[in-house]
Amino acid sequence: MDEREFGRSHQHASVVGLGTWQLGADWGDVDDKEALAVLEAAAESGVTFFDTADVYGDGRSEQTIATFLSTRPDLHVLVATKMGRRAEQIPQNYVLDNFRAWNDRSRRNLGVDRIDLVQLHCPPTPVYSSDEVFDALDTLVAEERVAAYGVSVETCAEALTAIARPNVASVQIILNPFRMKPLREVLPAAREAGVGVIARVPLASGLLSGKYTKDTVFAADDHRTYNRHGEAFDQGETFSGVDYETGVEAAAEFAALAPEGCTPAQLALRWIIQQPGVTTVIPGARSPEQARANAAAGKIPPLGEQTLTAVRDLYERRVKDQVESRW
Repeated sequence: MDEREFGRSHQHASVVGLGTWQLGADWGDVDDKEALAVLEAAAESGVTFFDTADVYGDGRSEQTIATFLSTRPDLHVLVATKMGRRAEQIPQNYVLDNFRAWNDRSRRNLGVDRIDLVQLHCPPTPVYSSDEVFDALDTLVAEERVAAYGVSVETCAEALTAIARPNVASVQIILNPFRMKPLREVLPAAREAGVGVIARVPLASGLLSGKYTKDTVFAADDHRTYNRHGEAFDQGETFSGVDYETGVEAAAEFAALAPEGCTPAQLALRWIIQQPGVTTVIPGARSPEQARANAAAGKIPPLGEQTLTAVRDLYERRVKDQVESRW
């Protein structure tokens, strides 16, 4: 699979990575054997970038990655984790002592002395404007606790604030055919600055797979049940912030645009991959079959202009008014 560079850090990631939120929690149960099988399938398909966080299963996702990589010393996988969501979400908690403590825990979970890439995990907006926060992150690099750092954001405005910081290596942002504002506001700035872009929630929490109907029922411990209106965390993380009924209808239109031999999910991933400035896209997977199918999107030929125009038209007609003013 093709790899792309995080310009400022000179690290590389496969164009399709693996998001591992599903391997920790909030998507229903995935047992340990199945979780390891997902990682194996992704790696065997050419995935060289795993994205996790200290809150995914309260460390379970990090630990599962460590277990898998310990059995595969032949693999060269860039592992990115995130920190900050285990504490009360107030700017005063984003200080060096806490960063060291959070980093210590993640390094133990991952079984490494130095983490490849650590990201602030959608912190309160004022954090992105704090000199002290980024000085503390620079200290983590100087202490060789992390090789590089980035941020995960909810809004385009937060992304632009972070990109202006000289040592931010990456910005992780929701980007998919139902969330196009970053194409205009974030990707050009990131390209100019040499900041990598990690596209998350690429399937709009599964909507863009075309598998769901208005009658689909998700498990009680699935965020697609308990966070539809932002009850637990930012609403944009669930179905990209799109009203579920609207999303199902728009997803059916989207599925009809898939070229022959390409699933709707692969269409969404291929669309993201070819956006100028994207470094990697990180779909999750609950099964080895899903991991392999997602990775295969990295080998699909670029979409034609007719398909690209149809995707944008769908967004403009059905989705734009629901999401652009908020994120």
